[in-house]
Amino acid sequence: MASSSTWAQDVIACDLCDNPTQQFCNNCQVSLCGGCINKHVKRLKSETHDIVPYKDRRERLVFLSCDSHPNQKCEGHCQQCNVPVCFKCVTGPHSGHAVKDVAEIVQQMKEEIKKETEEIESFISRFTISGVNIDQKISNMTEKFKTMEKEGENLRKTWHQEVDNIFNTLQSTIRKMKDKRLTALRSHQSRLQDSGSKLALITKENKKILKSNKVFDVTNCKSEIGEFRNIPTDVDVMIPSLKMNTVQGKELSIELGEYKATLTQTSISSLSDDVSILSVRKLLDKAKVIASFPSGIKPLGSIICIGTNEAWARGVDIFIRRIDIHGSLKEKITTECDPYPADISVTRQGELMYSDANSRTVNIVRYGRIETLITLPRGWYPGGLCFTRSGDLLVSMCTDESHHKIVRYQGQTSTQEIDKDNHGQNIFKGGEHRVYVEENNNGDICASDVNAKKVIVVDKTGRVRFRYNGTPARRKKPFFPVYIVTDSLGQVIISDFNNDCLHILDQNGQFLRCVDNCGLLSPGGLGVDSEGRLWVGLHDSGDIKVIQYLK
Repeated sequence: MASSSTWAQDVIACDLCDNPTQQFCNNCQVSLCGGCINKHVKRLKSETHDIVPYKDRRERLVFLSCDSHPNQKCEGHCQQCNVPVCFKCVTGPHSGHAVKDVAEIVQQMKEEIKKETEEIESFISRFTISGVNIDQKISNMTEKFKTMEKEGENLRKTWHQEVDNIFNTLQSTIRKMKDKRLTALRSHQSRLQDSGSKLALITKENKKILKSNKVFDVTNCKSEIGEFRNIPTDVDVMIPSLKMNTVQGKELSIELGEYKATLTQTSISSLSDDVSILSVRKLLDKAKVIASFPSGIKPLGSIICIGTNEAWARGVDIFIRRIDIHGSLKEKITTECDPYPADISVTRQGELMYSDANSRTVNIVRYGRIETLITLPRGWYPGGLCFTRSGDLLVSMCTDESHHKIVRYQGQTSTQEIDKDNHGQNIFKGGEHRVYVEENNNGDICASDVNAKKVIVVDKTGRVRFRYNGTPARRKKPFFPVYIVTDSLGQVIISDFNNDCLHILDQNGQFLRCVDNCGLLSPGGLGVDSEGRLWVGLHDSGDIKVIQYLK
């Protein structure tokens, strides 16, 4: 039995008042309550009326009356004169003209209105999500500036009292920078909210038109979506770096943007390691190799960076090695994988994790000991790993039948499965190759589906945002995406094994450029270090190249 609130939503209102409908005029296509029947008949005395109980109604189009021929309805539209016409018009003054059926025109326009309404609703959803993301950015930015102000005060204590004016200027500069950037974010958020409200009104009006059978309402509907198509759903406002020189016995300096102060140091204080301040960064016109060294691993698979100058790497043996930027072996972990670890990752605490397809487990290395973190259900085998910013673990897995999916774990509990799109179709293509996975700054989950020769990106809910097939890069050989990584700018970087290059996309899937000038023969594993440099493992040679691609 329906609830009272559901029943209230299903009641059809009279077209002349807000009372529930009881009758229906078939000729005029108007819903009527008992009290409005006479009002309707009197208002349109010249028309004939066929009033029946609402359940017996016959829905049809209401055509315009012909201005030239009384009692005739305009069921056609003259294409030459661009006016509605009746049958007598067609055989009279519009004889020989091309005439299109109004019912066909209405159907076509309703289809267009329906498509536009669906697009508008998608904009509303995207604007809402972007508004939430900007809220988080505002919160994060506020916290970072708050920490910066606190660290400035700590540094003040190490300087002589007479330099207070330096820090007063510094704090003022920080607040001005913060206010300017927060204003920019809030302004864009306000624009999104205003656009969302306008789109909601357009949607409401379009849905009303879609329910209407009146030709005038449909044919006079004008599209208003154009102004919203180019509104960006996200905006990045970067924070300048707070730079200091605090080496004992040297000149003490502090720099923020264009403001700089120096004096002789009397004591030392360092910024907290928790402060993360990014400077404005852009792609270099041409990437350059900073370092190149042999890893001693052939063939070379996954790479995961640790800090600035080190990375974990795995090949096709049971070992996982920690190597520094000079190629020196710093540590070697012996696993029980048969034949080798499927992928590696690290936790926020820097603990090494790896997947073992043979034993169907995800393992973690703690204090030199290997512990099983997750055991997959029977028939499923783990592949790519990614530890997220929120502390969740993303695991790509497949069956013997090569069905692939990505599962989110909180601890040992599965909380999300990503394998079907909105139409119930498999997101990932079946095949022998593993799916490698990476999280982006906005929470998107980026996956390299080698079997489909595509990169697939879904949002936090698992809805497909875009697919990238390598076509915009215009390479000679078929796109073959192997490993994938994201950077601090939210850019997606893919190693293209066939074409000896890297593809760089923005977070919305827009192709930016290829890195193809650094001698990347058969590129595989990818990592980004804390300096924003890209570590690329060359699968066949086992060499690792550290590349500067941002300025």
